[in-house]
Amino acid sequence: MIRLTLNGQPAEYHGDPETSLLSWLRNDMNVTSVKDGCSGQAACGACLVEVDGKAALSCSTPMRKLENAQVVTLDGFPEKLRRTLGRAFVAKGAVQCGFCTPGFLTRTKILLDSNPDPTREQVTKAVRPHLCRCTGYVKIVDAVLEAAAALREDREIEFESAPGIGVSSPKYMAVERALGQKPFVDDLRLDNMVHGALRFSDHPRARILSMDLSRAEKAPGVIRIFTAGDIPGNRNVGLLILDWPLMAAVGETTRCIGDVLAGVVAETEAQARAAVALIDVEYEVLEPLTDMREAENSPIRIHEDGNLLINKQVKRGRDIRTVLDESAYTAKGSFETQAIDHGFLETECCVAEPTERGVRTYSQSQGPYRERHEIAGMLGLPEQDVEVVLVDCGGAFGGKEDMTAQGHAALFSYHLQRPVKVKLSRPESMRMHPKRHPAIMEYEIGCDESGMLTGLYARILGDTGAYASVGGPVMARAATHASGAYHFTDVDIEARAVYTNNIPCGAMRGFGVNQVTFAVEGLVDELCAKGGFDRWQFRFDNALDEGRMVATGQVLGKGVGLRQCLESVRREFEASEHAGLACAIKNCGMGNGLVEESRTFLEINGDGSITLDHGWTEMGQGVHTIAMQVLREAAGLDASVVIHPRVTTASEAIGGPTTASRGTLMLGRAVIEAAKGLREDLKNASLRELAGNRYEGEFICDYTDAEGEPGKIISHISYGFAVNLALLDDAGRLERVIAAHDAGRIMNPKLFQGQIEGGVAMGVGYALYESVPQEKGRLTSEKYMRLGIPKIHKLPKIEVIGVESNDPEGPYGAKGVGEIGCIATAPAIANAFSHYDGRRRCTLPLEQPKTKS
Repeated sequence: MIRLTLNGQPAEYHGDPETSLLSWLRNDMNVTSVKDGCSGQAACGACLVEVDGKAALSCSTPMRKLENAQVVTLDGFPEKLRRTLGRAFVAKGAVQCGFCTPGFLTRTKILLDSNPDPTREQVTKAVRPHLCRCTGYVKIVDAVLEAAAALREDREIEFESAPGIGVSSPKYMAVERALGQKPFVDDLRLDNMVHGALRFSDHPRARILSMDLSRAEKAPGVIRIFTAGDIPGNRNVGLLILDWPLMAAVGETTRCIGDVLAGVVAETEAQARAAVALIDVEYEVLEPLTDMREAENSPIRIHEDGNLLINKQVKRGRDIRTVLDESAYTAKGSFETQAIDHGFLETECCVAEPTERGVRTYSQSQGPYRERHEIAGMLGLPEQDVEVVLVDCGGAFGGKEDMTAQGHAALFSYHLQRPVKVKLSRPESMRMHPKRHPAIMEYEIGCDESGMLTGLYARILGDTGAYASVGGPVMARAATHASGAYHFTDVDIEARAVYTNNIPCGAMRGFGVNQVTFAVEGLVDELCAKGGFDRWQFRFDNALDEGRMVATGQVLGKGVGLRQCLESVRREFEASEHAGLACAIKNCGMGNGLVEESRTFLEINGDGSITLDHGWTEMGQGVHTIAMQVLREAAGLDASVVIHPRVTTASEAIGGPTTASRGTLMLGRAVIEAAKGLREDLKNASLRELAGNRYEGEFICDYTDAEGEPGKIISHISYGFAVNLALLDDAGRLERVIAAHDAGRIMNPKLFQGQIEGGVAMGVGYALYESVPQEKGRLTSEKYMRLGIPKIHKLPKIEVIGVESNDPEGPYGAKGVGEIGCIATAPAIANAFSHYDGRRRCTLPLEQPKTKS
């Protein structure tokens, strides 16, 4: 027995002395403000607590060290202090998904106990152990300084209270997120709930000869073991192609280390994990195909139809060889980019429970309606018998579009008729969810004597890994954006995605555009060097603008702010000795001929509050908050009106996957439509008098084209534009990134800034540090920090410039900015390095310059 004090109250622990403090807090004491982001690797700081007045990572602190210890979590801090810390982080925009925030608040308290008036540098040093994938850390440091000032001055921290758009309204339930009170999926506790664990393949490619479950069946706490034979409907799932087995069967061949062979359900998670390790599998190990260059011609066939997933071609204008031969200057190169992990702090988790006719999941999915469709097909049920309730998720960035734990939790619960939780550990998450596509690109571009771009030739190859996911659309997007943010007279582009036995690749922030922008921007600088053109002026002269044509042949209309972005950084660029410049374009909306739908319902409650049903995922970007601001603006509501956003498929407030930077556009337009009737009714009645009324809004985009004649085609409903400027110090180190972004109407300045700062930080990681440690289809390390995600001390200063070039398609002129923040960062840094030492870098992550002697 171990005696200790928890938040001022005596407590006892009876159990394994090696159990972590985090496990005891969350599982035994139901203290869920401490979060598990790294599965005991002491890598992220989300689990931070105070032990005997000092900071301690609870995930790596064994209970045996806590005899007579004083343990204090964020919940045990004085209420006034908690309120000040929480409000400081909200007021400064430091809360996005909120999963990491309780750890930062705990660190802030410990810092301010010893140093109530810290400098910015001291705060930066104090938070170095912590990881945040959303914010870029700028606003976290701002928040710590604000909390310190408020505590010294004994003042209340106020929020902006004006209703409507254009103001920095605090994020929905942001204080609760900061304090760890807004539950994530793993925080849910249902009556009679049990736990599932998954048995993954030991090899990227192997024939499964047999599975022996006998040892696992006898393990303590085991309720049932599931295999592929227990799936009543479709055994395969997948966003677009049903090619990913929920569980692989004996006699089949695995395609990657993320393949699941079996699942164990037990009374506790620890028991389920212990039992799943006892499942003995006999394999015939086969040589994996892991080199994308060999995939198309390899005798190894990952799928029956071969290894080519897509070949997307975009051609416009004359014969490209003729155009380039006639150009005054040309530049060409081979470029290669790496796979990286989304690195979201909250790993995948799902809780499922039986319903009268089917199953209900509590999910963190980026596409609840698609998840409903896949689960219904897997269980052999009508879709109306499956409900997906969306729980705000702790970061996603595209990595939670594909199902992971949800299908297994639903299957287990459906059979057992009791609630089941399935949670992936960090190593399991790393091996299962899709990554950013690595790419190999061959490029050549040309310009005339005056510096106007002529032709572009591009051949792009992407490794989509073992399963399709959204690899086809990713490579299609790479093709349609392969000319970057510039007008070329003629283009010849081909993008292919191939299957391998590597971990699947799918959606990730930028969706194929990051890769091609790195290539084209490097060659733009090369053209400038060859022709003696000014790098800024060349970009300005060739920049996309109203009336100019993108690669697909779409002629841009109003709302193109790229040249304004360039103008906003010109002075800094010209004043800097070591600067790199890059432009970016990114579609808003999936486009390409797909019908996109967004539906919302407003229900007036008896107390005058409003329930706002929609179908879009809150994952830190603030989609709930934007919807509320649009509703207040469109319906003329006062800031005091309480609005409750809700996402459940039971409402049939249909929305597609929260991807393609389209949440603001699609949801905003639907909310405006729903608000029209409410605004009219409010002319003659109060909200309380309208109790029971329901208002529906819908926005359908069905007017984009997959193919079409240049000048007439509409590839995408809207585009965002950006210019990033990377500035080096005299030693060649990255010192600052200035990010000028055209967001159309900026709906919420702090949310906008936070999205761009976080995107730039992710772009810096992509440029300098990050990669998936994978060799021959296996992870060479399961450590979270081996992904290379930068902490605060590895990031430059980040400055954001907002440019408002209103888009006629967007709600009040707004555009989505969720992805574009990270697209121009890596090429800007690469160009800065090249300008510093004269070496063109064509591979990510970049080799950093050596200090000039």
